[in-house]
Amino acid sequence: MAWVIGRTAALSDPEAARRKALEKLHGLAELDDPESLVVPILVDAILLAETYRGARHPMPFVDELTTSVDALLRELTLTEKSRLWAAE
Repeated sequence: MAWVIGRTAALSDPEAARRKALEKLHGLAELDDPESLVVPILVDAILLAETYRGARHPMPFVDELTTSVDALLRELTLTEKSRLWAAE
């Protein structure tokens, strides 16, 4: 299976690469069980971001991934707290 974004394209024009990836992800709505594919990727992204947090040599996109993971975890924490407060 050929992928539409290569390493060189991603590094030379990250915004265009993100747009291409987003276009590809629009197809998730057509899958029978998209969560079964997306959730493991999210778990891996969280672990990858945590693994490289504070690394001596920055890796392309890991800083952005860490920021995205932090935002996701922050939103999930707020949702959990809101649900707990509503249950009280």
